[in-house]
Amino acid sequence: MFRDRHEAGLALAEALAARAPERPVVLALPRGGVPVAAPVAERLGAPLGLLFVRKLGVPGHEELAAGAVGDGDPPVTVFNPHVLAMIGMRPEDFAPRVAARATEIAERRARYLGGRPDPEVAGRTAIVIDDGIATGATVKAALQVLRARGPARIVLAVPVAPAEAVREMAGLADEVVCLETPEPFVAVGAHYRSFPQTEDAEVVALLAAAAAREAKGA
Repeated sequence: MFRDRHEAGLALAEALAARAPERPVVLALPRGGVPVAAPVAERLGAPLGLLFVRKLGVPGHEELAAGAVGDGDPPVTVFNPHVLAMIGMRPEDFAPRVAARATEIAERRARYLGGRPDPEVAGRTAIVIDDGIATGATVKAALQVLRARGPARIVLAVPVAPAEAVREMAGLADEVVCLETPEPFVAVGAHYRSFPQTEDAEVVALLAAAAAREAKGA
């Protein structure tokens, strides 16, 4: 049980620092992954960037993830075949939702980064961070987007996730670092004492602070 995302980030930072990653760059999944990733980037002396992905919810049951859309041209889409079979839908049935999520991603990029470019990941150790994993659809899309950008190594790092999800992600990342794999899992927020929604203003402030720190160290 973590007190909040910041505490989880501090714990994750120590676990990752012990691995001494070469030429690290930290990439957070907004919004909840950013306050976890910020302490990691500071501890490793690494740039902090974002990986933009949006969940594709089941119509009428938006919290149930049928898949996810990742930043790209064209957008990267990942679907959960078990959920699709359960609801009797096909990937092509989600075309309008995919287009809408791609528009949301473009808007978020402008809002959070204000025109700042993505950190360079080619040939570096890219560390992908979120506040936890539930179904994994969002993280899968993020990893596919990232792999196409040519990092030397991908490390997926989260404070908490189901053991099954950790095993599944091991095939998509070069290494998975997960601090806790509780059973039963229930939900990501159940393993934090304080788990409010991360606001846009906090994301912008954390990214700006990281950019200023990097500029000062350059």
